[in-house]
Amino acid sequence: MGSRAFSLLSQSPASSSFSAHPQQFLRGAHPSLHSRFPLMAKRFAETRTNAKRKEPGGEKRPKRREKTEDDDIVQKIRRGHEASLSDPQLLLNYTGKTITEETASTKPPVYEDLLEALSSGRQRRLDSHKPRVGEREGASDTEDENSDFEDDTGEFEEDSSSEEDLPKSKSESAVERDDDEETSSDELSSSDQEEGGESDGEGSSESSSNDHFGVTLSDEDVSELMKKCWKFKWEMPMIDSASSKWVGTGESLSKDMDKIDHSGLLPKIYNHWLKEYKGFGSGNFHSLRQRQFFSLCHSYRDIMHCNKKPFYFKRSSHEDSDIMDAYIMHGVNHVFRSRNLVIKNDAKLMKDESSAKEELLTSNALCDQGFTRPKVLFLLPYRSFALRLVKRLIHLTPLSKKGKVEHLSRFLAEFGAADGKDDNCDDVIPDGDHDVGNMKSRKSTKPEDHEVLFGGNNDDCFLIGIKFTRKSIRLYGDFYSCDIIVASPLGLSKKIAETTSDKEKDVDYLSSIEILIIDHADVISMQNWDHLMTVVEQLNHLPSKQHRTDVMRVRNWYTEGQARFYRQTILLSYFLNPDMNSLFNHHCLNYAGKVKTVCHQKGVLSKIPLPIKQVCERFNASSIEGIDDARFDYFVKKVYPKIKDSIQGGIMLFISSYLDFVRVRNFLKSQNASFCLLGEYTKQSDISRARVWFFQGTRKIMLYTERAHFYHRYKIRGIEHLYMYSLPERKDFYPEMLNMLGEAKSAACTVLFSRFDFLRLERIVGTAAAKRMVSSDKSMFVFS
Repeated sequence: MGSRAFSLLSQSPASSSFSAHPQQFLRGAHPSLHSRFPLMAKRFAETRTNAKRKEPGGEKRPKRREKTEDDDIVQKIRRGHEASLSDPQLLLNYTGKTITEETASTKPPVYEDLLEALSSGRQRRLDSHKPRVGEREGASDTEDENSDFEDDTGEFEEDSSSEEDLPKSKSESAVERDDDEETSSDELSSSDQEEGGESDGEGSSESSSNDHFGVTLSDEDVSELMKKCWKFKWEMPMIDSASSKWVGTGESLSKDMDKIDHSGLLPKIYNHWLKEYKGFGSGNFHSLRQRQFFSLCHSYRDIMHCNKKPFYFKRSSHEDSDIMDAYIMHGVNHVFRSRNLVIKNDAKLMKDESSAKEELLTSNALCDQGFTRPKVLFLLPYRSFALRLVKRLIHLTPLSKKGKVEHLSRFLAEFGAADGKDDNCDDVIPDGDHDVGNMKSRKSTKPEDHEVLFGGNNDDCFLIGIKFTRKSIRLYGDFYSCDIIVASPLGLSKKIAETTSDKEKDVDYLSSIEILIIDHADVISMQNWDHLMTVVEQLNHLPSKQHRTDVMRVRNWYTEGQARFYRQTILLSYFLNPDMNSLFNHHCLNYAGKVKTVCHQKGVLSKIPLPIKQVCERFNASSIEGIDDARFDYFVKKVYPKIKDSIQGGIMLFISSYLDFVRVRNFLKSQNASFCLLGEYTKQSDISRARVWFFQGTRKIMLYTERAHFYHRYKIRGIEHLYMYSLPERKDFYPEMLNMLGEAKSAACTVLFSRFDFLRLERIVGTAAAKRMVSSDKSMFVFS
């Protein structure tokens, strides 16, 4: 739903009057309006009250002369159309009515004035479309293409601040409105043909969306959702994964893949998808796994898939590509379907002016929009991940034969690898296996997955808007006129932080997000999870400003503050941790229900070829809040005395959390212990010095964090005894660390764990063994 969705009503006196006099518009205009927008009326009432309290010195404002009816009408028209209209004759030309004593004495209701001006404004806009449509119907294909973009070429090419969401000038706004209006008129002129040829597919594709967004929640429903009590009643096997299954709340989804068809896709998107996968010999989708995941997405339920094999593992690149294609098509399909609904209602408003007036005030039939245009938000950890996603999105989006991607070269330059391997504009989308190859920068001794993960552009601060028009995809679009936002948690959290220091800035483009997709959450957890939580908590708030919004067409559940109960959240990760569980349980409140994966882990002990004695010691913790204190107390009282009394060096303490790393470091300082540090914030010169000291035995103990290993994959030499102060989140790090003991004369490993570390423990030793270890009366277990 774009600016063309608001073009019919956004410039009208009705919508502008909402900005100038929200209370009068919502409360005095019509009795039904205040009931439809109670929270917005309350919000603006508080704003006006606070503004009055901020008067300097508490002095009273001087009395103003009483306004006449003529003054009121002039002020309304002036605010509604940004014109300096002081001559009644100008008002006559603009509104079609004169200011006379008769009109002042009748005193019609405010909403009648607004509706009359709304009608005249809509009629002028419709008249302006007629010559344009007539010209385009007789134009050639070449002229048609040129006219689509002659005003837009290079709009953001020279201005590097377009990403900073700067305010637009009037000329830029006019250009954008013209582009959207032209697109809308073209689509409306051909809507009859599209409906005739694709009516079946169109109707079926809208049913799921209408079923989800058309539901009205009662106060009891909202209270029940706020209890956050989810009962997963049904299960369904996961395609191509014997050890995993789907479990969900609400009504069970179809377990028969033959019954899952393409009814959720718009015909043009489905046909385009078929062409993309024609070479794979598939009937509907690339794979059954892809078909199943798309069906889950199209149910509009919250999804947590925390056993997705990432693309940087070569053996699982196809699986990751299938999942990514499915959620991309779901997001694109939702954007196109929302736009089609707006265009359909625009046509209805143009066709029947008289009934539309009352229907806008008394009915919800034409409520098809949010506060702002962006509907889909992708959160990714690095620019290289965004490059992979956007290129695939471009490839899977149906455009006309003359379609193009605006500012693609700039995007490839800013998001591609430093060596320029991704700067080939002709090769828009490589396949999954080629993605892995393109993201490798050079040969190295690092593991292959590390080279692919960090071989591209690993900048973790970015934010870009994507806008769809009839014939093009525009990158670097203004955030309030784009359809999709692709960002990193850090990039968005910085924008949110700027709003606290600068009141002129806002992030209201997050107010109407209906689909949130968080991919590679496991990598985000290695950055800073707080940034992600900041973004999620900011979603679906009431906006602080009016951004060309036609309030009469905003869905009721937006104005009532219930948007979070309709938002679909899709969380994808390589593994599951408590932070992801907390996000899914407490911040994903979709009334449609939840679906998540349940996995039976096999463990990674078989990947350790060396005969290393592994001792797992369980300590007791009363609650998850007190686990850090319990772990530290156990280390100080049980583990450190053994290390202190030992004359052997080469002791490594592997610590997952940086806070625990600092805590143990301070304790060792207090004990005057011989140790060195290797953390994620340690300088490179200090790291090189610490590795030499540890290998030569100058330092007895080394503290090593999981995040340092994630980013650098150091191979530490000189380890004799490995102490796992806390288990790693990533299961592959456990065998990597133990395999560093290959040069040790008497290699040994000691692991500390509690029953609250079950998720980490089962990924390493297996689900069955982990259950025995956390429930057994014994507190010590030995593997070799």
